Amino acid sequence: MGTVSQFQDSLRPPAHRIESEEEAISTARDLAAAFRRQASERDINRILPHAEFDALSASGLTAITVPPEYEGLDVSNALLAEIVAIIAEGDASIGEGLENHFCVLETLRIQASEDLKASLFARALLGDRFAAATIAEGAELSAEGPGYHLSGRTRQAPGILFADWIAAAATAPPSRPVTLYLACAHEGIQVVDDWDGFGQRTNGSATAIVGQFHVNADTIAPAPSFEYSTGVSLALLLKAGVSLGIARAAWTDLLNTIGDRTTVLARLGEHAMRIETTAAALERAGRKLDIAQVNPVEAAMADAHFSTSAAAIAAGETALATANALFELAGQTSAGIGLNLDRHWRNARIHALSLPRDRLLRAAGDSVTKPDEA
Repeated sequence: MGTVSQFQDSLRPPAHRIESEEEAISTARDLAAAFRRQASERDINRILPHAEFDALSASGLTAITVPPEYEGLDVSNALLAEIVAIIAEGDASIGEGLENHFCVLETLRIQASEDLKASLFARALLGDRFAAATIAEGAELSAEGPGYHLSGRTRQAPGILFADWIAAAATAPPSRPVTLYLACAHEGIQVVDDWDGFGQRTNGSATAIVGQFHVNADTIAPAPSFEYSTGVSLALLLKAGVSLGIARAAWTDLLNTIGDRTTVLARLGEHAMRIETTAAALERAGRKLDIAQVNPVEAAMADAHFSTSAAAIAAGETALATANALFELAGQTSAGIGLNLDRHWRNARIHALSLPRDRLLRAAGDSVTKPDEA
């Protein structure tokens, strides 16, 4: 159908089909252990993890949120957040790419037509990967036949370098928010590797430049009308998952690097408890999001948004605190350039920049004052 049917078949082998949540988390742990071995080298030399993302696709892990009515597994959100955390502990950049991928699949579930969902969920089951981006100001989107003519570029976004599809948020004339599902293999799309951040150095952030491109009407979906959609909440939850993974990776390196632990037992206990508390916050937020997805009424979606916001803020703070503790407690033995332990702080710092912390806090304050105003 339109652009979807014109997409060329991937050269990668068909993906494995994961059959249970137990298999999903076991697969994640195996992949993370493999990713961890060369994560530092990839960061130092900025070696993009194309092979690692292909391994994710082949394992079937990238398809675990496809709904059952489209032949998927549809794992719980608490487990999904833990799986993203596990992958991010192995390599935070890969975790962020996976975060973005799963967010697109949720956006597809809640926005798209049945035909578009059937086509793209089928691609996801085969191992296709997705990335979300926003069409930048100055782009042209004008009516053209049964669809639109698009030219311009997206804003820089993680995961684009590894994606088969870009879910591009745009505004269709006259002022209709939509999502355009663009096939990266199309000759009218050029992906530019322009990421130069000091952290998350291999997360696949890039800009997509769109030339003369016709977007078929059947590959366009309306944007959610509710501010606290489950797609927004899932993005917050999985962002928290990446931060938790960074914290765990820093914690493991702290324990491996520190010498005499007896003098800092209380400090170690403090950080261990903080990581455990953060993991509990993600689990609670995941359950709230499960409820909102099953019963997407305004109250349930607002509750999920509040809980996932709290988890994202807490996890970001935990990641930074643990990365700092690595150097504070391990001392000079942690400072060697060859160890590259500063990548945990760099990853935590860069990842936190994309979290709209002040806006989330204002929204939380507004939500708790409304009952008093009634």
